[in-house]
Parts: sequence; structure tokens; C-alpha cells
Amino acid sequence: MAKKLRVRGHKVVLNRSAGGDTGITIVLALLGVFMFLPMVYVVMQSLKPLDELWMFPPRFFVRNPTFKNYRDLFSLMDTSWVPFSRYIFNTVFVAVAGTFGHLFLASIAAYAMAKIKFPGGNAMFRFVRISLMFQSTVSGITSFILMTMLGWVDTYWALIVPAWCSTLGLYLMRQFMQTNVADSVLESARLDGASELRTFWTIAMPMVKPAWLTLIIYSFQGLWNQGASVYIHSEQLKSFNYAIGQIMAGGIKRAGAGAASTVIMMLVPIAVFVISQSNIIETMGSSGMKD
Repeated sequence: MAKKLRVRGHKVVLNRSAGGDTGITIVLALLGVFMFLPMVYVVMQSLKPLDELWMFPPRFFVRNPTFKNYRDLFSLMDTSWVPFSRYIFNTVFVAVAGTFGHLFLASIAAYAMAKIKFPGGNAMFRFVRISLMFQSTVSGITSFILMTMLGWVDTYWALIVPAWCSTLGLYLMRQFMQTNVADSVLESARLDGASELRTFWTIAMPMVKPAWLTLIIYSFQGLWNQGASVYIHSEQLKSFNYAIGQIMAGGIKRAGAGAASTVIMMLVPIAVFVISQSNIIETMGSSGMKD
């Protein structure tokens, strides 16, 4: 007797049984809840009065929730000699400018490496891969000397330009374009008279949408969470994350305000991630291991 095939959405499913699908769904749901717990804990911390914040052993859930921590936070913002709106503007400006500059430069360089043959292209990409092994601290002194020579110390450029030059985005975009943008499609556009820039923007970029959405997430989160920088000395140019650190360094009485500020700080990256998270797995599957 022939085995009955499973059908899902008018498609035959051959890989797993119904029980296997159910088991995998349950396991993934449990893992999702487990990974979500740290965010729940941060929110619970922001709603705890001071006596519960310093309770030992600490409790996960709040007993007497209060919004006093948020009121204290906004009071501290009002009394700061540098307006907190300035800290927020600095963070938003650097994060947005750095993210979109990184996206454009990484994408157009990746297109050239993946789809345009030129001498030294493969060797150049090998250097890009090698650069991924080095942390920014390795080149910290050299970077500081370079920023000083360019006159960018204590300016926005010292934060934005290094974000543009990150090789992680170039690596992701190049790998994704190599495997997901067909050469035949690009050749057709060129035969129709499209310029190279138009081919890149109207054909290649839409085909690699998951990749650049993933790049936006990684770049934005990194810049948004950036704290104090050795390149920035003026208080008016420092980030919101730095201001939060100053609040939390104020002692026990500011612990509640610090917990509230942590929640506010994580809301924007979470929102950006939720909007684009469905594209991350596809990007990593296409660019992680294939050269």
C-alpha cells in the first residue's frame, strides 16, 4: 500500500511527519520564551521600587509596580545642564547617518566585487575576509592618529566615517549578491541600455533586500548602543547611552532611573529588529559559508 503524502498549502511535504513538526514547534516556542526572558526581566526591573531592586535574593517579577523610576528619569533629564534632547539627537544622527552610509558604500562595493570582473578583485575580497578577524581595539591607536591628522577628533565624523568603512557589511552584501543575483539578468539590463549604476540600483538591490535589511539592523544597533568614545570630548556631542551611564553611576538612589533608561534605550533597536527580523535567517543562509 502506497504511503499517503502530506500536503500543506497545496504542496507535498516529504521531509517530516506531523508529530515531528509539532515537536519542533514546541521546542522552538520554549527556546523563544527562554530568550525573551531577559527583556521581560529588564522591564520588571524598571517597575520595581528601590526596596525591591536591592532585595536579596532578587525576584524576577515585581510585587509593587510603580512608574516612579520613569518620573525620576525625566526629572533628571530636565535638570541636566546639557539637554537630554541633545544626547538623543546625537545618537539618532550618528546611527542614521552611519547606517545608511555603510549600506550604500558596502552595497556598491559588493556589487563591483561580485558582478564586475576586474584585476585584483579576488585578492581584495580575501583582505576583506581577513579584516573580519580583527577587533577595532587592535587598530585603536592607528585610528586615533588618523582621526587627529584629519582634524576629526571631537566631531561627528569620527563616529560616522568608521561605521561607513566596516567590512562586515561588505562581506554580507558581496556573498548575497554572488549567490542571489543572476548574471543573465544583469546582462539583459545592460543589453537594453541600462547604465551600471541603474542596473545596480533598480535590479541588484531589490533582489538582495533581505541582505541590506539585515545590514541595517546590525549597523543601527551597533551605533545606537555606542557609549563613550575616545574621539569625543565635548559634552554636547556625546551619546544618549553615555548619558544613561552617567545616571547609573550616580549611586543607589538612581538605580531605578537607570533601570527605566535601559528600557527606553532598548526599545528602538528592538523595534528595528522586529520590523526586519524575517530577513536575517535568509541572509545568513545565503552568505555565511559560501565563497
